[in-house]
Amino acid sequence: MNTLFAISPDFITMLVRFLICVIVNWIIIDRLYYAKSRRRDFFFTFMLISVAIFFIVYFMIFVLEDMKGKTSMGIGIGLFGIFSIMRYRTDAMPVREMTYLFITICLSVVNALAVSMSYGELLITNIVVIIAVWLCELKLKTQPTKLIQYDRIELIKPVRRSELIADLQSRLGVAVTKVEVGAIDFLRDMAMIRIYYDGTNDGKKDIDHRIKLKTTDYEHI
Repeated sequence: MNTLFAISPDFITMLVRFLICVIVNWIIIDRLYYAKSRRRDFFFTFMLISVAIFFIVYFMIFVLEDMKGKTSMGIGIGLFGIFSIMRYRTDAMPVREMTYLFITICLSVVNALAVSMSYGELLITNIVVIIAVWLCELKLKTQPTKLIQYDRIELIKPVRRSELIADLQSRLGVAVTKVEVGAIDFLRDMAMIRIYYDGTNDGKKDIDHRIKLKTTDYEHI
């Protein structure tokens, strides 16, 4: 019975490294990412993926350590599978969110694999990543954006850009600062445009990044 519930020193080491991993990822996601984007869906995704990957990688090492030469191959195949989850078969993930996902995955893998490093070296490595993300966010001034299916296709010409901005501002009620024209459908006289406008990110939701509205989205309008 005592053996069944005994806690080994390796398990304590794992818990300490897991605590470091969770705290570091929380600082990056909550204080650096969420403070600007206010995207609760990605906050949920980033945190749980970091937890899951840490345990997968850490236990993979000890499960495969008795397989000698197969260990490296097994870990390599496992990591390949882990990074392949970044290609979700859902809506396209914005570049900024993809970058944060990659960072959280990398930190989870590093904290799980770097068993030969001391806690001090591990903390310094994590702090360097936090500082790098903070410096990049410090230089990056994000603006709220929206994707719009626009019907007045005659205004998308570069020479009529001022008229386009004025029309968007009058119809949306926001101060539009920049407009990017994307896909154009001449058969239906529609164009997909992205607008950048002055405002707060507090109300920013996933629906702002949709290319096409779903039927369920109209329930809240």
